[in-house]
Amino acid sequence: MLLVTTSLAGMVVLGLVVKLARRRLPSPPNQALIDWEQGDEEARSELIARQKEACPGAPFILPAEGLIGLLYGDPRGPYSRSRLHQGIDIFSNNGPGETPVFAAFDGFVTRETNWVSSLIIRVPEDPLRDKRQIWLYYTHMADQKGNDFIEDLFPPGTRERFVEQGSLLGYTGNYSGDPTRALWIHLHFSVVLDDGRGSYRNELEFKNTVDPSPYFGLMVNYQCKELNSGCAADFACKEQ
Repeated sequence: MLLVTTSLAGMVVLGLVVKLARRRLPSPPNQALIDWEQGDEEARSELIARQKEACPGAPFILPAEGLIGLLYGDPRGPYSRSRLHQGIDIFSNNGPGETPVFAAFDGFVTRETNWVSSLIIRVPEDPLRDKRQIWLYYTHMADQKGNDFIEDLFPPGTRERFVEQGSLLGYTGNYSGDPTRALWIHLHFSVVLDDGRGSYRNELEFKNTVDPSPYFGLMVNYQCKELNSGCAADFACKEQ
């Protein structure tokens, strides 16, 4: 099954998200978005997650630096309680094509022929669960006109090109599939389940993804009461 080249995250107009966030204060995730929107470069810098090395006990590195502004399981617009965010959105404090995107873990890159801004990495052995294959999906690595920021090593049609953790994949962008739709510069990243036949499931369905928190060693699940931008030792998570 092919993934749609722009996830629902790609259709986010962040002004709407921030507007909705203001209605729901107080909440740490909401406040972070508001501070990001209203802050200058220095203020934004304080909100940026920079995890260039894996947290203790966690297998993944963060694929890009920035504000982790929309979280896994996030119900804020354009999502809802019945249609939750399937991954995380990392917002960049630079222009399109400037913030590097890296392989979070060793694996094999595929880029479907019709994918403008997206890649997916097959991880044959889930580092946190035996006998399971997972996939790491990246999108929005292009500008609004569809000029991609993906490295030349991964042209459309790429199949099973091996990359090591930390390999440069491209740069964050603001591609939404609609040149008239405003979009903050960011990377959407999700951990996608295998379909049992050696391919990936449809990332647009929340049930086909898993919480990336334990993979990063970062608490990035919206349902968790305690959220922070640093390494976390305990991933026990209770709904708010």
